[in-house]
Amino acid sequence: MKKLFLLTFICFVQFSIVAQNPTPTKPRVLISTDIGGTDPDDNQSMTHLLMYSDLFQLEGLVSSPSYGDGNKEEILRMIDLYEKDLPKLKKHNKKLAQPKYLRSITKQGLKGNASFSGFTKATEGSDWIIKCAKKQSDQPLWVLGWGGLEDIAQALHDAPEIQHKIKIYWIGGPNKKWSANSYAYIVENFPNLFFIEVNSSYYGFFSHNNEPDTVKTSDYFDTAIQGAGHLGKDFKSYYDGEIKMGDSPSLFYLMDGNPDNPGRESWGGSFEKITHSPRTIYHGTTTLKDTVAYCSIIEMHLKGPKKELPINTVCFTMEIPYGNNIQKWSGYYLGNGDYAIRYIPKKAENIHYQIRSEIAELNGLEGDIVVTNLWPGKQQKDSYILGNNWYSDKSDSSLFDGKIQGGKTILKWRNAILEDWTKRWDWLK
Repeated sequence: MKKLFLLTFICFVQFSIVAQNPTPTKPRVLISTDIGGTDPDDNQSMTHLLMYSDLFQLEGLVSSPSYGDGNKEEILRMIDLYEKDLPKLKKHNKKLAQPKYLRSITKQGLKGNASFSGFTKATEGSDWIIKCAKKQSDQPLWVLGWGGLEDIAQALHDAPEIQHKIKIYWIGGPNKKWSANSYAYIVENFPNLFFIEVNSSYYGFFSHNNEPDTVKTSDYFDTAIQGAGHLGKDFKSYYDGEIKMGDSPSLFYLMDGNPDNPGRESWGGSFEKITHSPRTIYHGTTTLKDTVAYCSIIEMHLKGPKKELPINTVCFTMEIPYGNNIQKWSGYYLGNGDYAIRYIPKKAENIHYQIRSEIAELNGLEGDIVVTNLWPGKQQKDSYILGNNWYSDKSDSSLFDGKIQGGKTILKWRNAILEDWTKRWDWLK
């Protein structure tokens, strides 16, 4: 009996070590977030970040809303709540970040999408990314992308030398759909970046396995958060307190083990190298005979009249039904009668679209396309070729959580992560 108990204990200890290895050094971190936009999961993730701020060298909190009404004021509001709770938190951990410092590193980035070129103009946020990346340090700057890529793309455009000083963990998926042009700019011009592109694994933390956008029902708020300070009261405002935190896997990744090894087991997922980023170029509209991988770039070029218009002028929209709404995507004039649009589907589905424009030759065009469920799929002749440090969701079918590629690499740690967080919520009770 003693031997059985000892064996069980040893297995438990080994599992615990795998579940949370200490990070070699406290990582330098800059967050790019669309907090305050259409999805309140960024508020949940910001709460988590603030309560674990002792684990990171925080250098920037940048508002980068490629879609919706996100703004840096929402970051500042979250810091205000944190400040009210800080006296209780500091009784247990004196290394938590100071609110005054956090406000000083909060910056506003671009509001909205970049044009077809993938970049627009410098912002307070993109300039801050450059400044932080250029600091003298023996560590890279980890840029954690919780929203659009517009400010990251702008920073790389304005100071391409920083590509060797930053490492990126980006929550893609829906964010990739909104940042298609900036993503294309980065992948084409900076293929040698250290880039962890997480298009699906993060869903494993919160979703029903066949309904990626559906937040799991749990009693975590009632058992762990209820009555826990100002941050706890505010948490109830998001999904009625249910846990989503779709961006938090980027934090979990830096909390658990050596982040320089994306293939390891970690709270924030386990990833594999990919050699290409799929892109398919169409000259004309598409049909159901055309098939692409989810999260791949669809680039559609349409011929129309030659116009005396500046390059990157928006001349048409592509409309796609989404639930009870219609999502609209901008198309651009590239000169010489060439009109183009990029679109990145976030999941496997059949898509029907229509083109709307004041240009008669474009108005009323429509088409269809089939999207498959395995990323990145086969390399196409138009695919972007990547360097040796681009990683993404594991393609092993045994690691799928239902339809979610790589979902189990994060799902397996969910309980351990929440149990650890419960200890910190208890500090506020």
